[in-house]
Amino acid sequence: MVSLQANEPFPDIELPDHRSAVRRISGYTKPSPLDEKLGFTDGYPLIVVFNRGFFCPRDQEQLRQLVQFQGELAVNFCKLVTISADPPLVQAAFRAGLGATWPFLSDEKRDVIKALGILDKTEGEYAYRAQPYTFVLRPDLSVHKIYNGWFFVGRPTLEELRRDLRAVMETRRDYAYEAYTAPEVTRVRIPQQAWAEGAPTLGDHGLPVARGVVHTFDVAAGVGSIMSESDQEIFFHFTAIPGEGYRTLKPGTAVAFEVVDNPTGSSARNVQQVKPSSP
Repeated sequence: MVSLQANEPFPDIELPDHRSAVRRISGYTKPSPLDEKLGFTDGYPLIVVFNRGFFCPRDQEQLRQLVQFQGELAVNFCKLVTISADPPLVQAAFRAGLGATWPFLSDEKRDVIKALGILDKTEGEYAYRAQPYTFVLRPDLSVHKIYNGWFFVGRPTLEELRRDLRAVMETRRDYAYEAYTAPEVTRVRIPQQAWAEGAPTLGDHGLPVARGVVHTFDVAAGVGSIMSESDQEIFFHFTAIPGEGYRTLKPGTAVAFEVVDNPTGSSARNVQQVKPSSP
C-alpha cells in the first residue's frame, strides 16, 4: 500500500530523465522568473504518473490520453512527469513513439518506488515494477490527490485531473484578473496602452535613466536582462519595450532605459535601442 496520504509531503526526488540528465521534481513546480519579479511566488501543480513500463497496454492507453492533455497543461502552466523502472534509453524511445513532450524519469534502482511503498511484488510480467499510482501535487509538493490505478478504472480521467489542477490553481495569488492590475505588477508587466502615443522620451516619468547592453533574452518566456554600465543586471519583460505585439531584443543590443524600483528588485521600463557608445 502506498505510504503517503493526501496533504502529506511528497519527497523531492531526484532521478535521471529520458536524456539521462538528473532532475529534481521541485524544479518543475517552481515559479518562473517573471512570477518571481511580480511577487507571484506560489509555483505550479505537478502530476506524477508512475507506470509499469512501455510493454503494458494499460499504461500505453493512459499515456496516450495524457498526450491529448499535454497542450492544455502547457497553456495552463501545469506540469506532468512520468516515472517507471525503465532505463533512460527505453524511456526516450517510448516517449518519442507516443509523441509526448513531458519528462519521463527513470527509477531503475526502484529506490523511489520502494520508498513510496508502491513496488509490485506479484508474479508475472509486472513483477518488480511500479504499481500505477498517480499523484497530483501542490507547488510545495504536498499531496492534493492520489489515484490507485491497479485497475484501469482507478486511473484519473482527464476531467478529474482538470478539476484537481483547477482546485490547486485557484489558490494562487494571481488566479484573479485583478492581481495583474495592481501597480506593483503593471510597473513590470506594462499594459499596452502605456505606449499608445509611441515611445516617450526617456526620463519623462521622472525615473532615472541608464544605459547598458542586453545580456539575455528568453524568446519563449518573453523576459530578459540588461547589464547596465554600472555592472548591475536589470530584469525586463518584453512589455517594457515600447511598441505593439510581441517585441524582442537580441543579446548584445545596446539600449537605454528607465530604472524602476520594485519590492522584488529593479526592472527596466521604456527600453530603447541605441547606437553603441564610441570607445
